Amino acid sequence: MTSPLNVPEPDFMAEEEVTLFADSVARWIDDNAPPEEVQKWIANSSVPRDLWNRAGEAGLLNISAPEAYGGMGGDYRHEVVLMQQLGLKGADHFGASLHNAIVAPYIWHYGTEEQKQRWLPRMATGELVGAIAMTEPGAGSDLQGVRTTARKEGNQYVVNGSKTFITNGQLANLIIVVAKTDPAEGAKGTSLIVVETDGAEGFERGRNLHKIGMEGNDTSELFFNDVKVPGDNIIGGGEGMGFVQLMQQLPQERLNIAVQGVAAAERGLAETLAYVKERKAFGKRVIDFQNTQFKLAEVKTKLTVAKVFVNHCIGLHLKGQLDAATASMAKYWISDIQGEVLDEMLQLFGGYGYMTEYPIAQLYKDARVQRIYGGTNEIMKLLIARTL
Repeated sequence: MTSPLNVPEPDFMAEEEVTLFADSVARWIDDNAPPEEVQKWIANSSVPRDLWNRAGEAGLLNISAPEAYGGMGGDYRHEVVLMQQLGLKGADHFGASLHNAIVAPYIWHYGTEEQKQRWLPRMATGELVGAIAMTEPGAGSDLQGVRTTARKEGNQYVVNGSKTFITNGQLANLIIVVAKTDPAEGAKGTSLIVVETDGAEGFERGRNLHKIGMEGNDTSELFFNDVKVPGDNIIGGGEGMGFVQLMQQLPQERLNIAVQGVAAAERGLAETLAYVKERKAFGKRVIDFQNTQFKLAEVKTKLTVAKVFVNHCIGLHLKGQLDAATASMAKYWISDIQGEVLDEMLQLFGGYGYMTEYPIAQLYKDARVQRIYGGTNEIMKLLIARTL
């Protein structure tokens, strides 16, 4: 897809190796996730399990993980390329970026050497599909309020609790669980513990939750009833570090949401431009009406500002300089803009915009959750306000 935005790629994204990778990702998506295949994901509320193995064979899993642990040895630019291409091509219901750019980094940033050797190579092949279980029925953005416990018994932990809204939840077999190892200590008693679900007694998956958007991505309730986990499955090897680990990694998660939001809205603009140049009303093309031109001028301007800001944040992150407040700005502002411009563009389709066979309808539905997950936009504003 030729971008309708005239935003030059920043130098760090324009390097030949990165652009060649983008071409290979685009070809893989064309071959493995064409529009008709994505419609099957939506109908089944999940991608097929073997898509993960195919992605692993193509080198699209654990792209930024070190080669020593089976990863591709790339960096965050390569994760951005994958997120952008999935968004631009309408295949963003595939939860590979959560696996790559949210779950795996906890292991290779904080894991012990044994943990990295045990899990990362199998995540790179797709043998293990990753998820992170933060949200609970009674605790969303307030991570200090989690009630799931991991109680030490001898040389193992016993995990009890329930999680909900867990992305990749039906297919994941490596789940990082946010749990209290010392409930009396609040945030300081929080740990991240890995549950390998294959054959784990007491682990149950609930419903594959029905959502108003992102239907092709499995999202689940998870239940842990006296699930026994090896004692060396605490990420980092010691208790009480979970909250700090979460706080350090959440800026990248929030930047991911912003990157994905721009890519999806960019696709929406391309789809809308193609439609208004073809569709006629009152004897002329829809794009020839001044109202259409003004609306699309506003959309293009807002998305241009959004893309420039996201590129700025990516540059900061590559240098290790992206702070929590700036990541929060990117997450909240771009997800707001994404919803706003897609609503305007859907209107230009008229009644056809409300029909699910038109991509704009799916883009509109998918955009709504962006303002909720990764921390609600209200929480983002609180984080930003603390810097004032």
